[in-house]
Amino acid sequence: MDNDTMYLAFAGVLMCYAAVKVLKQRQVRRYKTRPINRGRHSTNYLYYEKMKQLDAPQFFKYTRMTVEAFEIILGIVKPYLKHQIRYDTISPEQRLIITLQYLSQGTSMQVLSWTFNIGITTVHKIIHETCAVIWDQLSPVYLKSPSTEKEWQDISHGFLQRWDMPHCLGAIDGKHVNIQAPPRSGSRYYNYKHNFSIVLLATCDSNYRFTFVDVGAYGSQSDGGVLKNSIFGKRLEEGGLNIPKPSYLPFTNITLPHFLVADEAFPLKEYIMRPYPGKQLLDKQRIFNYWLSRTRQTIENTFGLLVARWRILKTTITANVENVDNIVKAVVVLHNFCQKEVSSTSDLYCPAGFVDSNDRENGDWRKETPLPSVGRTGANIARKVVYQNRDILCDYFLSENGQISWQSEMINRGKLFN
Repeated sequence: MDNDTMYLAFAGVLMCYAAVKVLKQRQVRRYKTRPINRGRHSTNYLYYEKMKQLDAPQFFKYTRMTVEAFEIILGIVKPYLKHQIRYDTISPEQRLIITLQYLSQGTSMQVLSWTFNIGITTVHKIIHETCAVIWDQLSPVYLKSPSTEKEWQDISHGFLQRWDMPHCLGAIDGKHVNIQAPPRSGSRYYNYKHNFSIVLLATCDSNYRFTFVDVGAYGSQSDGGVLKNSIFGKRLEEGGLNIPKPSYLPFTNITLPHFLVADEAFPLKEYIMRPYPGKQLLDKQRIFNYWLSRTRQTIENTFGLLVARWRILKTTITANVENVDNIVKAVVVLHNFCQKEVSSTSDLYCPAGFVDSNDRENGDWRKETPLPSVGRTGANIARKVVYQNRDILCDYFLSENGQISWQSEMINRGKLFN
Protein backbone atom coordinates (compact mmCIF):
# COMPACT_ATOMS: atom_id res chain seq x y z
CA MET A 1 0.00 0.00 0.00
CA ASP A 2 1.50 3.37 -1.08
CA ASN A 3 1.62 6.46 1.13
CA ASP A 4 -1.27 8.21 -0.66
CA THR A 5 -3.59 5.25 -0.06
CA MET A 6 -2.60 5.13 3.62
CA TYR A 7 -3.25 8.84 4.05
CA LEU A 8 -6.67 8.51 2.42
CA ALA A 9 -7.59 5.55 4.63
CA PHE A 10 -6.46 7.39 7.76
CA ALA A 11 -8.44 10.48 6.74
CA GLY A 12 -11.52 8.33 6.20
CA VAL A 13 -11.24 6.86 9.68
CA LEU A 14 -10.89 10.33 11.18
CA MET A 15 -13.96 11.56 9.30
CA CYS A 16 -16.04 8.61 10.51
CA TYR A 17 -14.91 9.21 14.09
CA ALA A 18 -15.78 12.90 13.86
CA ALA A 19 -19.23 12.09 12.41
CA VAL A 20 -20.04 9.64 15.22
CA LYS A 21 -18.88 12.14 17.82
CA VAL A 22 -21.12 14.84 16.37
CA LEU A 23 -24.12 12.51 16.35
CA LYS A 24 -23.55 11.65 19.99
CA GLN A 25 -23.40 15.24 21.06
CA ARG A 26 -26.59 16.75 22.42
CA GLN A 27 -28.42 18.66 19.76
CA VAL A 28 -28.30 22.38 20.43
CA ARG A 29 -31.77 23.89 20.78
CA ARG A 30 -32.52 26.26 17.95
CA TYR A 31 -34.98 28.26 20.04
CA LYS A 32 -35.35 28.92 23.75
CA THR A 33 -39.06 29.38 23.01
CA ARG A 34 -40.36 28.50 19.57
CA PRO A 35 -41.77 31.54 17.73
CA ILE A 36 -45.23 30.00 17.52
CA ASN A 37 -45.31 29.59 21.33
CA ARG A 38 -44.36 33.16 22.17
CA GLY A 39 -47.16 35.18 23.73
CA ARG A 40 -48.92 32.00 24.83
CA HIS A 41 -49.95 33.48 28.17
CA SER A 42 -52.56 35.66 26.48
CA THR A 43 -54.27 33.12 24.22
CA ASN A 44 -53.94 29.46 25.10
CA TYR A 45 -56.00 29.29 28.31
CA LEU A 46 -59.06 31.23 27.13
CA TYR A 47 -61.16 28.09 26.57
CA TYR A 48 -60.32 26.80 30.04
CA GLU A 49 -61.15 30.16 31.63
CA LYS A 50 -64.52 30.29 29.86
CA MET A 51 -65.39 26.79 31.05
CA LYS A 52 -64.46 27.63 34.60
CA GLN A 53 -66.67 30.73 34.60
CA LEU A 54 -69.59 29.72 32.37
CA ASP A 55 -69.87 25.94 31.90
CA ALA A 56 -69.54 23.79 35.04
CA PRO A 57 -70.51 20.47 33.34
CA GLN A 58 -67.88 21.00 30.64
CA PHE A 59 -65.33 21.96 33.29
CA PHE A 60 -66.02 18.67 35.05
CA LYS A 61 -65.44 16.70 31.83
CA TYR A 62 -62.19 18.60 31.34
CA THR A 63 -60.80 18.14 34.86
CA ARG A 64 -62.97 15.43 36.49
CA MET A 65 -63.85 17.78 39.31
CA THR A 66 -66.04 20.72 40.17
CA VAL A 67 -64.69 24.27 40.24
CA GLU A 68 -64.87 24.21 44.04
CA ALA A 69 -62.86 20.99 44.25
CA PHE A 70 -60.36 22.35 41.73
CA GLU A 71 -59.78 25.39 43.94
CA ILE A 72 -59.19 23.10 46.94
CA ILE A 73 -56.54 21.06 45.18
CA LEU A 74 -54.95 24.16 43.65
CA GLY A 75 -54.62 25.67 47.12
CA ILE A 76 -52.83 22.52 48.32
CA VAL A 77 -50.34 22.12 45.46
CA LYS A 78 -49.79 25.76 44.44
CA PRO A 79 -46.85 26.49 46.79
CA TYR A 80 -44.98 23.51 45.32
CA LEU A 81 -45.57 24.39 41.65
CA LYS A 82 -44.15 27.90 41.68
CA HIS A 83 -41.17 28.42 39.41
CA GLN A 84 -38.95 31.36 38.47
CA ILE A 85 -41.15 34.35 37.60
CA ARG A 86 -40.67 35.59 34.05
CA TYR A 87 -42.89 37.25 31.50
CA ASP A 88 -43.85 33.87 30.03
CA THR A 89 -43.98 31.87 33.27
CA ILE A 90 -46.48 29.01 33.30
CA SER A 91 -48.46 29.52 36.50
CA PRO A 92 -49.27 26.77 39.04
CA GLU A 93 -52.91 26.87 37.92
CA GLN A 94 -51.90 26.36 34.30
CA ARG A 95 -49.54 23.52 35.26
CA LEU A 96 -52.35 21.81 37.17
CA ILE A 97 -54.87 22.20 34.34
CA ILE A 98 -52.43 20.76 31.79
CA THR A 99 -51.79 17.77 34.04
CA LEU A 100 -55.48 17.14 34.76
CA GLN A 101 -56.26 17.27 31.04
CA TYR A 102 -53.54 14.69 30.39
CA LEU A 103 -54.70 12.39 33.19
CA SER A 104 -58.46 12.70 32.66
CA GLN A 105 -58.55 12.34 28.88
CA GLY A 106 -55.34 10.47 28.13
CA THR A 107 -54.42 13.29 25.76
CA SER A 108 -50.99 12.84 24.17
CA MET A 109 -48.26 15.20 25.28
CA GLN A 110 -47.75 16.30 21.68
CA VAL A 111 -51.39 17.36 21.40
CA LEU A 112 -51.10 19.24 24.69
CA SER A 113 -48.00 20.95 23.33
CA TRP A 114 -49.98 22.18 20.32
CA THR A 115 -53.07 23.04 22.37
CA PHE A 116 -51.29 25.15 24.98
CA ASN A 117 -48.51 26.50 22.73
CA ILE A 118 -45.80 24.98 24.91
CA GLY A 119 -42.77 22.96 23.86
CA ILE A 120 -43.25 19.22 24.21
CA THR A 121 -40.21 18.96 26.51
CA THR A 122 -41.84 21.52 28.78
CA VAL A 123 -45.11 19.57 28.76
CA HIS A 124 -43.24 16.40 29.79
CA LYS A 125 -41.56 18.23 32.65
CA ILE A 126 -44.79 19.92 33.83
CA ILE A 127 -46.76 16.68 33.93
CA HIS A 128 -44.13 14.64 35.71
CA GLU A 129 -43.38 17.34 38.28
CA THR A 130 -47.06 18.01 38.95
CA CYS A 131 -47.93 14.32 39.31
CA ALA A 132 -45.19 13.94 41.91
CA VAL A 133 -46.46 16.99 43.81
CA ILE A 134 -50.08 15.75 43.68
CA TRP A 135 -49.06 12.44 45.25
CA ASP A 136 -46.73 13.94 47.84
CA GLN A 137 -49.21 16.58 49.04
CA LEU A 138 -52.55 14.78 48.73
CA SER A 139 -51.73 11.22 49.81
CA PRO A 140 -51.16 12.03 53.53
CA VAL A 141 -54.72 13.40 53.64
CA TYR A 142 -56.74 11.53 50.98
CA LEU A 143 -54.96 8.17 50.95
CA LYS A 144 -53.98 7.82 54.57
CA SER A 145 -53.81 4.10 55.15
CA PRO A 146 -55.35 2.72 58.35
CA SER A 147 -52.78 2.32 61.11
CA THR A 148 -54.82 1.87 64.29
CA GLU A 149 -57.34 -0.73 65.42
CA LYS A 150 -60.04 1.96 65.49
CA GLU A 151 -59.43 2.86 61.83
CA TRP A 152 -59.54 -0.81 60.81
CA GLN A 153 -62.71 -1.35 62.82
CA ASP A 154 -64.36 1.61 61.08
CA ILE A 155 -63.62 -0.01 57.70
CA SER A 156 -64.91 -3.36 58.93
CA HIS A 157 -68.11 -1.71 60.20
CA GLY A 158 -68.63 -0.15 56.77
CA PHE A 159 -68.46 -3.54 55.04
CA LEU A 160 -70.85 -5.07 57.56
CA GLN A 161 -73.38 -2.27 57.21
CA ARG A 162 -73.24 -1.93 53.44
CA TRP A 163 -72.34 -5.43 52.23
CA ASP A 164 -73.32 -7.71 55.15
CA MET A 165 -69.77 -9.06 55.35
CA PRO A 166 -68.40 -9.33 58.91
CA HIS A 167 -64.72 -8.89 59.81
CA CYS A 168 -63.86 -7.56 56.34
CA LEU A 169 -60.97 -5.06 56.27
CA GLY A 170 -61.16 -4.39 52.54
CA ALA A 171 -61.16 -5.92 49.07
CA ILE A 172 -57.89 -6.46 47.21
CA ASP A 173 -56.97 -6.88 43.55
CA GLY A 174 -54.19 -6.14 41.09
CA LYS A 175 -54.36 -4.63 37.60
CA HIS A 176 -51.95 -4.21 34.71
CA VAL A 177 -51.16 -0.67 33.52
CA ASN A 178 -49.74 -0.82 29.99
CA ILE A 179 -46.46 1.00 29.37
CA GLN A 180 -43.98 1.43 26.57
CA ALA A 181 -41.32 -1.26 26.81
CA PRO A 182 -38.52 0.05 29.07
CA PRO A 183 -35.06 -0.15 27.48
CA ARG A 184 -33.01 -3.24 28.31
CA SER A 185 -35.75 -4.62 30.55
CA GLY A 186 -35.96 -8.06 28.96
CA SER A 187 -39.16 -9.89 29.88
CA ARG A 188 -39.56 -8.43 33.39
CA TYR A 189 -42.42 -6.13 32.37
CA TYR A 190 -43.91 -8.52 29.78
CA ASN A 191 -47.25 -9.90 30.97
CA TYR A 192 -49.47 -12.82 30.01
CA LYS A 193 -51.54 -10.48 27.81
CA HIS A 194 -48.43 -9.99 25.65
CA ASN A 195 -48.04 -6.35 26.65
CA PHE A 196 -45.48 -4.50 28.72
CA SER A 197 -46.93 -3.29 32.02
CA ILE A 198 -46.48 -2.43 35.65
CA VAL A 199 -48.84 -3.70 38.33
CA LEU A 200 -51.17 -1.58 40.41
CA LEU A 201 -52.04 -3.55 43.54
CA ALA A 202 -54.68 -1.95 45.76
CA THR A 203 -57.20 -2.42 48.53
CA CYS A 204 -60.37 -0.40 49.01
CA ASP A 205 -63.03 0.31 51.60
CA SER A 206 -66.80 -0.13 51.30
CA ASN A 207 -67.21 3.29 49.65
CA TYR A 208 -64.97 2.72 46.61
CA ARG A 209 -61.97 4.54 48.06
CA PHE A 210 -58.44 3.14 47.97
CA THR A 211 -56.83 2.39 51.31
CA PHE A 212 -53.49 0.85 50.27
CA VAL A 213 -51.70 0.96 46.92
CA ASP A 214 -48.50 -0.58 45.62
CA VAL A 215 -47.36 0.68 42.22
CA GLY A 216 -44.56 -0.42 39.94
CA ALA A 217 -44.15 -4.19 40.28
CA TYR A 218 -43.05 -6.00 37.12
CA GLY A 219 -45.94 -6.96 34.83
CA SER A 220 -44.64 -10.54 34.70
CA GLN A 221 -45.51 -11.07 38.39
CA SER A 222 -48.71 -12.64 39.72
CA ASP A 223 -51.09 -11.01 42.20
CA GLY A 224 -49.79 -13.23 44.96
CA GLY A 225 -46.18 -12.48 44.05
CA VAL A 226 -46.79 -8.73 44.00
CA LEU A 227 -48.49 -8.86 47.40
CA LYS A 228 -45.74 -11.01 48.90
CA ASN A 229 -43.01 -8.60 47.79
CA SER A 230 -44.85 -5.37 48.63
CA ILE A 231 -44.36 -3.43 51.86
CA PHE A 232 -48.06 -3.90 52.59
CA GLY A 233 -47.84 -7.67 52.09
CA LYS A 234 -44.76 -8.01 54.25
CA ARG A 235 -46.34 -6.03 57.07
CA LEU A 236 -49.50 -8.15 56.80
CA GLU A 237 -47.40 -11.31 57.06
CA GLU A 238 -45.48 -9.95 60.02
CA GLY A 239 -48.59 -8.67 61.81
CA GLY A 240 -47.33 -5.10 61.82
CA LEU A 241 -50.46 -3.18 60.77
CA ASN A 242 -52.35 -3.09 64.08
CA ILE A 243 -55.14 -5.20 62.62
CA PRO A 244 -57.76 -6.03 65.28
CA LYS A 245 -57.34 -9.35 67.02
CA PRO A 246 -59.77 -12.21 66.19
CA SER A 247 -63.19 -11.47 67.65
CA TYR A 248 -66.73 -12.85 67.76
CA LEU A 249 -68.80 -12.97 64.62
CA PRO A 250 -71.97 -10.83 65.05
CA PHE A 251 -74.41 -12.27 67.63
CA THR A 252 -72.31 -15.44 68.14
CA ASN A 253 -69.59 -16.75 70.42
CA ILE A 254 -67.52 -17.88 67.41
CA THR A 255 -64.19 -16.10 66.92
CA LEU A 256 -62.70 -15.39 63.51
CA PRO A 257 -59.71 -13.30 62.33
CA HIS A 258 -60.27 -10.17 60.25
CA PHE A 259 -59.44 -10.46 56.57
CA LEU A 260 -59.33 -9.00 53.07
CA VAL A 261 -61.60 -10.48 50.39
CA ALA A 262 -59.91 -11.55 47.16
CA ASP A 263 -60.40 -13.63 44.05
CA GLU A 264 -58.72 -16.91 43.17
CA ALA A 265 -55.53 -15.14 42.02
CA PHE A 266 -54.56 -14.67 45.67
CA PRO A 267 -53.51 -17.37 48.13
CA LEU A 268 -55.76 -18.30 51.03
CA LYS A 269 -54.27 -16.81 54.18
CA GLU A 270 -55.35 -15.98 57.69
CA TYR A 271 -55.73 -12.39 56.47
CA ILE A 272 -57.04 -13.20 52.94
CA MET A 273 -60.37 -14.89 52.24
CA ARG A 274 -60.75 -16.34 48.75
CA PRO A 275 -63.54 -18.41 47.13
CA TYR A 276 -63.90 -22.17 47.19
CA PRO A 277 -62.35 -23.44 43.94
CA GLY A 278 -64.01 -25.68 41.37
CA LYS A 279 -67.49 -26.08 39.91
CA GLN A 280 -68.85 -29.12 41.77
CA LEU A 281 -69.52 -27.26 45.00
CA LEU A 282 -71.96 -27.84 47.84
CA ASP A 283 -74.80 -25.32 48.11
CA LYS A 284 -73.29 -23.79 51.24
CA GLN A 285 -69.99 -23.30 49.40
CA ARG A 286 -71.80 -21.63 46.51
CA ILE A 287 -73.56 -19.34 49.00
CA PHE A 288 -70.20 -18.48 50.55
CA ASN A 289 -68.75 -17.70 47.12
CA TYR A 290 -71.75 -15.50 46.39
CA TRP A 291 -71.19 -13.42 49.54
CA LEU A 292 -67.45 -13.19 48.90
CA SER A 293 -67.89 -12.15 45.27
CA ARG A 294 -70.61 -9.68 46.21
CA THR A 295 -68.21 -7.99 48.62
CA ARG A 296 -65.30 -8.20 46.20
CA GLN A 297 -67.32 -6.13 43.75
CA THR A 298 -66.19 -3.09 45.73
CA ILE A 299 -62.63 -3.32 44.37
CA GLU A 300 -63.89 -4.11 40.86
CA ASN A 301 -66.06 -1.01 40.94
CA THR A 302 -63.31 1.11 42.46
CA PHE A 303 -60.94 0.18 39.65
CA GLY A 304 -63.74 0.57 37.08
CA LEU A 305 -64.55 4.06 38.32
CA LEU A 306 -60.85 4.97 38.40
CA VAL A 307 -60.25 3.96 34.78
CA ALA A 308 -63.47 5.52 33.47
CA ARG A 309 -62.61 8.87 35.03
CA TRP A 310 -58.83 8.91 34.46
CA ARG A 311 -58.43 7.73 30.90
CA ILE A 312 -54.66 7.89 30.84
CA LEU A 313 -54.91 4.36 32.28
CA LYS A 314 -56.64 3.20 29.08
CA THR A 315 -53.59 4.14 27.01
CA THR A 316 -50.08 2.75 26.73
CA ILE A 317 -48.17 5.24 28.86
CA THR A 318 -44.98 6.51 27.25
CA ALA A 319 -42.53 7.52 29.97
CA ASN A 320 -39.71 6.04 31.99
CA VAL A 321 -40.82 3.68 34.75
CA GLU A 322 -40.30 6.16 37.58
CA ASN A 323 -42.53 8.72 35.87
CA VAL A 324 -45.14 6.08 35.09
CA ASP A 325 -45.24 5.26 38.80
CA ASN A 326 -45.87 8.94 39.61
CA ILE A 327 -48.63 9.17 36.98
CA VAL A 328 -50.44 6.11 38.37
CA LYS A 329 -50.07 7.24 41.98
CA ALA A 330 -51.41 10.67 41.01
CA VAL A 331 -54.62 9.29 39.49
CA VAL A 332 -55.17 6.98 42.47
CA VAL A 333 -54.98 9.81 45.00
CA LEU A 334 -57.02 12.08 42.69
CA HIS A 335 -59.73 9.40 42.67
CA ASN A 336 -59.88 9.44 46.46
CA PHE A 337 -59.83 13.24 46.45
CA CYS A 338 -62.80 13.37 44.07
CA GLN A 339 -64.70 10.70 46.00
CA LYS A 340 -64.49 12.93 49.05
CA GLU A 341 -64.56 16.50 47.73
CA VAL A 342 -66.77 16.04 44.65
CA SER A 343 -69.06 13.18 45.67
CA SER A 344 -69.85 14.88 48.98
CA THR A 345 -71.64 17.72 47.15
CA SER A 346 -72.81 16.18 43.86
CA ASP A 347 -73.09 12.91 41.95
CA LEU A 348 -70.95 14.08 39.03
CA TYR A 349 -67.98 11.86 39.79
CA CYS A 350 -70.01 8.73 40.57
CA PRO A 351 -73.58 9.21 39.29
CA ALA A 352 -76.43 6.77 39.87
CA GLY A 353 -75.96 3.61 37.84
CA PHE A 354 -72.25 4.14 37.30
CA VAL A 355 -71.27 1.32 39.67
CA ASP A 356 -72.97 -2.06 40.13
CA SER A 357 -76.28 -2.26 41.99
CA ASN A 358 -78.88 -4.83 43.05
CA ASP A 359 -76.23 -7.58 43.15
CA ARG A 360 -75.73 -7.39 39.39
CA GLU A 361 -72.75 -6.53 37.23
CA ASN A 362 -74.61 -3.63 35.66
CA GLY A 363 -72.50 -0.54 36.35
CA ASP A 364 -72.05 1.84 33.43
CA TRP A 365 -68.28 1.65 33.82
CA ARG A 366 -68.47 -1.93 32.51
CA LYS A 367 -69.37 -0.58 29.05
CA GLU A 368 -65.73 0.43 28.74
CA THR A 369 -62.66 -1.78 28.52
CA PRO A 370 -61.35 -2.44 32.05
CA LEU A 371 -57.75 -2.85 33.08
CA PRO A 372 -56.63 -6.49 32.74
CA SER A 373 -56.34 -8.36 36.02
CA VAL A 374 -53.13 -9.94 37.16
CA GLY A 375 -53.21 -13.72 36.82
CA ARG A 376 -52.31 -16.38 39.36
CA THR A 377 -49.19 -18.49 39.11
CA GLY A 378 -48.26 -21.36 41.39
CA ALA A 379 -50.29 -23.48 43.75
CA ASN A 380 -52.51 -22.33 46.57
CA ILE A 381 -51.31 -24.17 49.66
CA ALA A 382 -52.48 -22.98 53.05
CA ARG A 383 -52.31 -24.14 56.64
CA LYS A 384 -55.14 -26.28 57.97
CA VAL A 385 -56.39 -23.55 60.32
CA VAL A 386 -56.84 -21.18 57.36
CA TYR A 387 -59.14 -23.67 55.60
CA GLN A 388 -61.03 -24.02 58.89
CA ASN A 389 -61.51 -20.25 59.06
CA ARG A 390 -63.12 -20.28 55.63
CA ASP A 391 -65.40 -23.13 56.67
CA ILE A 392 -66.40 -21.23 59.82
CA LEU A 393 -67.42 -18.19 57.77
CA CYS A 394 -69.19 -20.46 55.30
CA ASP A 395 -71.25 -22.02 58.11
CA TYR A 396 -71.98 -18.56 59.54
CA PHE A 397 -73.81 -17.58 56.33
CA LEU A 398 -76.13 -20.57 56.87
CA SER A 399 -76.76 -19.80 60.53
CA GLU A 400 -79.72 -17.91 61.95
CA ASN A 401 -77.51 -14.90 62.67
CA GLY A 402 -75.68 -14.81 59.34
CA GLN A 403 -78.09 -15.86 56.62
CA ILE A 404 -80.29 -13.65 54.46
CA SER A 405 -83.67 -14.96 53.36
CA TRP A 406 -83.01 -14.59 49.64
CA GLN A 407 -79.47 -16.03 49.43
CA SER A 408 -80.56 -19.53 48.36
CA GLU A 409 -82.82 -18.03 45.73
CA MET A 410 -79.92 -16.03 44.35
CA ILE A 411 -77.66 -19.04 43.82
CA ASN A 412 -80.52 -21.14 42.41
CA ARG A 413 -81.20 -18.44 39.84
CA GLY A 414 -77.56 -18.51 38.90
CA LYS A 415 -76.91 -14.94 40.01
CA LEU A 416 -73.39 -15.62 41.05
CA PHE A 417 -70.60 -13.24 40.24
CA ASN A 418 -67.59 -14.40 38.30
